Amino acid sequence: MYQLDEIKFFYFLLIIPIIIMVFVYNKYWKNRVIKNNFSKASLNYLVPEFSKTKDSLKLIVQLLAIIFLIIGLVNPKIGTELKTVTREGVDIVFAVDVSKSMLAEDIAPNRIEKSKRIVSQLINQLGSDRVGLVAYASSAIPVLPITSDFSSARMFLESLDTDMISSQGTSIVDAIQLSSTYFDDENQTNRIVCILSDGEDHEFQENLINTTIDDSGIIIFSIGVGSEKGSPIPIREKNIIQSYKKDEKGDVVITKLNSELLKKLADQSQGKYIEGDITSKVVEEIILQLKDMDKKEFEAKEFTSFKDQFQWFLALSLFLILLDSFLFEKKTKWIEKLNLFDDDK
Repeated sequence: MYQLDEIKFFYFLLIIPIIIMVFVYNKYWKNRVIKNNFSKASLNYLVPEFSKTKDSLKLIVQLLAIIFLIIGLVNPKIGTELKTVTREGVDIVFAVDVSKSMLAEDIAPNRIEKSKRIVSQLINQLGSDRVGLVAYASSAIPVLPITSDFSSARMFLESLDTDMISSQGTSIVDAIQLSSTYFDDENQTNRIVCILSDGEDHEFQENLINTTIDDSGIIIFSIGVGSEKGSPIPIREKNIIQSYKKDEKGDVVITKLNSELLKKLADQSQGKYIEGDITSKVVEEIILQLKDMDKKEFEAKEFTSFKDQFQWFLALSLFLILLDSFLFEKKTKWIEKLNLFDDDK
């Protein structure tokens, strides 16, 4: 594993093609002047040690010196020690509803964006905990397994949208069943599933969900995203609302927050239901609940030491600069005997 300290210095590499173009032009100009004013015999008589190719060698050495100098300024670092550390925390799986009803704008900017904002703020407040991510509509799909890599969690969170599951509908039981598989430690004291949804589930089977919750031993924090007054579901094209979703009779569908269902989930699992209209209050309440829970010890591997490598590149650059100072634009006797540069052509 490596990291680069000062990437901005890579912009200096843009001077290399400029140097090459100036060299090519200067080379062309010199050859034209020599050809117009001197014959090959007179040139060999006047400057018998002049080499036509040594300047190209000097250019290569100079360019390499510049490249190594720039890499040294960037300061590449290499992770040299992989250390296993023991942490204490809670594993929490975020199950985010991505059905079309989550496009309703009764909570700004809309329900799904509000859900993503809540999860993002929660991740920012977590310490040594681990997170997982599930998306669900008519079915549930795994998005991110349990991990302590919060950067990856935020990246996958941003990828959630209402088009990732083609068949529509809402199946909370599938989300709970899939989320429960994320916890692979039988001795785990707390298994937290955070459901962010408007609670609309037209295929809700209370007995099945109760059995699933009891068997998995999970604790559910359900966050109601939406309003009980409800809102139509916009249909957009190029981010512009073209119309609203309608039912079979041609009436505009109004989707409403079903807080009662979400409260049942929380009560059945001895968790908590939270209204999702104010992000800061949701985050504060969940973090407060997590602090009172037993923490599980788990091991994580991480790079704990990055060593600077700039000195090697600066040393190579210095060596090439010194080498360039000993390269003269005249023939080298022992190399001339090998005829490597073929100066006679």
